[in-house]
Amino acid sequence: MTLVARPMGPVPPGFAAIDGELAIGGARARDLVARAGGAPLFVYDAGMIAARIAAWRQAMPTGLGLHYAVKANPFAPLLAFMAARVDGFDIASGGELAAVLAAGVAGPRIGFAGPGKRGADIVAAIAAGATLHVESVHEADRALAAGEAAGIAPRLAIRVNPDFELAGAGMRMGGGARPFGVDAEQVPALARRLVAAGADWRGFHVYAGSQSLDARAIIASQAATLDLVARLADTAGVGVPLCNLGGGFGVPYVHGQVPLDVGAVGAGLGEALDRRAGVLGDTRFVLELGRWLVAEAGVYLAEVIDRKHSRGETFLVIDGGLHHQLAASGNFGSVIRRNYPCAIATRFAAPVDDVAHVVGCLCTPLDRIGDALALPRAEPGDLVAVFCAGAYGASASPAAFLGHGPAREVLIGQD
Repeated sequence: MTLVARPMGPVPPGFAAIDGELAIGGARARDLVARAGGAPLFVYDAGMIAARIAAWRQAMPTGLGLHYAVKANPFAPLLAFMAARVDGFDIASGGELAAVLAAGVAGPRIGFAGPGKRGADIVAAIAAGATLHVESVHEADRALAAGEAAGIAPRLAIRVNPDFELAGAGMRMGGGARPFGVDAEQVPALARRLVAAGADWRGFHVYAGSQSLDARAIIASQAATLDLVARLADTAGVGVPLCNLGGGFGVPYVHGQVPLDVGAVGAGLGEALDRRAGVLGDTRFVLELGRWLVAEAGVYLAEVIDRKHSRGETFLVIDGGLHHQLAASGNFGSVIRRNYPCAIATRFAAPVDDVAHVVGCLCTPLDRIGDALALPRAEPGDLVAVFCAGAYGASASPAAFLGHGPAREVLIGQD
């Protein structure tokens, strides 16, 4: 039986070959692995991230702020690199707060969201001067009490659960019944309470969804967000110092997906801001992005440790797997498993002459990184590259599963 190749996602632009081998940031894959001490290895190209940030600023309205969503990739050298290039950081845990502070980020540049903030996290955030995006009335009361106990007026914003969704989002974070944010109809009363209680009122945070490649849907969601925030501010009788419009910018992981038209999003947002209500005239606006900034700048490299045949099909067994790249295995929210972009890094320029499954080293049938991939023939010792690995890779995967341990990580090109 002949194994029929299945499509895979597009290799992101910006990668080339040196002497036939995949180059990342001008260095050959095998040299990067040797320099890091072995595979599996995540490589993040700082030059590609810097170019992404520059492209975003070129496309977006003047004065719009950019926040980095730390959950996408909290690698410490990456946070330090970002600190000089973005306007703020959005976090979702006390651990991320500690990591961002360790990267030299001042507390007022940090926004803390998440529906389950622990008491110690709230206390630490208030002490650092971070803005807490409160997600329930009870959480607001806890924050006010913690601020009073510390003798500090806590910096508080309200995360709003809007009455609409981001159409086409890979994950919907707002609209309907959600654990995230305060339902829009409850927000005005809570905003008045926070201001009356003496909080350092910071405004609103509205995040409708993520991983959208539909520019029109994002434009519509941002316009609806501006209208919603204006209505809430009018009803509450409060100003809005800062409005976090969320993010939602997606990247193409699988066959058939195309890059988001960020220029169209920027133009649409500019028009919406120009016609915003007067109550938002002095409001600062920010977008929070994680995946879109870093995903395509990351490559996961793993070594082929076996090439085996089973009933007419070929399997390339690598020394990594889903414990490092859960999303690529299809076990991170995917309903139907589809192939991420992959390549044989050590034969990057070679012609395609083989069809093989790429599987990990774990003792579970879930550990499948690529199904029936059309690739150059690979042998033990070759390196497999999985692209779009810069977000939700190392930190979002079960590295302790079966005791194989975490992958190495390296940021290159930051000098």
